[in-house]
Amino acid sequence: MRATVHAERTADGVVAWRRAQLAQSGFPRALAERLAHDPEYDLHLLIGLVERGCPPDLAVRIAAPLRSGGAA
Repeated sequence: MRATVHAERTADGVVAWRRAQLAQSGFPRALAERLAHDPEYDLHLLIGLVERGCPPDLAVRIAAPLRSGGAA
């Protein structure tokens, strides 16, 4: 039981950290929230693109993970 609670708190902490990093980099709050919960997005790639002048919405499209079963 304790391990499960610890794992949930750790996961919540990771999501909170990802959300904060994205928000500090200029991502709108709702977009940062969505991306923070999706571990398939490369946070460093997203932030790097935005720091180089790419709009956040376009950065998300560029960095979008290929989902299994989807068209490439």
